[in-house]
Amino acid sequence: MPLADTTVQAVIRCEQVHRRYTMGDAEVHAVRGIDLEIARGEFAAITGPSGCGKSTLLHLLGAIDAPSSGRVYVNGRDTATLGDAEATTFRLQHVGFVFQRFYLMPTLSAQENVELPLAEPGLGKVARRTRAAELLGYVGLGDRRGHRPTQLSGGEQQRVAIARALANNPALLLADEPTGELDAATGERLLELFRQLNRDGTTLLFVTHDHVVADTAQRVIRLLDGRVSSDTRRREH
Repeated sequence: MPLADTTVQAVIRCEQVHRRYTMGDAEVHAVRGIDLEIARGEFAAITGPSGCGKSTLLHLLGAIDAPSSGRVYVNGRDTATLGDAEATTFRLQHVGFVFQRFYLMPTLSAQENVELPLAEPGLGKVARRTRAAELLGYVGLGDRRGHRPTQLSGGEQQRVAIARALANNPALLLADEPTGELDAATGERLLELFRQLNRDGTTLLFVTHDHVVADTAQRVIRLLDGRVSSDTRRREH
């Protein structure tokens, strides 16, 4: 698999990041002064109880949301400087997302779903088909290219979503509870795919509430009340 640009050592850098929301008359402080770096090639998991700020932080790191204060740098770029259209293009080029519920287009085949993000950069039809076929082969679905999501199992749909997320060689792959909709055996196969992605050079960060799933990662970052409560690195994974 082709790797992303390697000129920036830290794919993610957070400096005193806060995220506050207003809900009626109340202010919710979801993320409270987080400092964090994710180096190129790392495989990290963010854990913690429900409501601790995991998904909010993931959206900030992926330039889906902007911090109320502080700075988030992704691949060396300050995401606060991006306008809406520029942020969309930036995400497409630098960040891959894998969501718990897959979000595949039901009327399109697996191959067509993977081709979708390749159309925006202006890649030609033949090149898009070649790249999509390569990615589906990589995730073990080379023989399922013509199947629509309803013809695929949950694990197969998630692998299509991973192939789609990798389409533009992102600097970073983010996953939000990627095994949450899968049975244990299918989830374990998916975790092995994540391990393979990381061995092949992908920088990977996922959110999970499941400590068994988190143990797959080299590094586990635990949040509590919007703050980093622990940050543990393992020698092996």
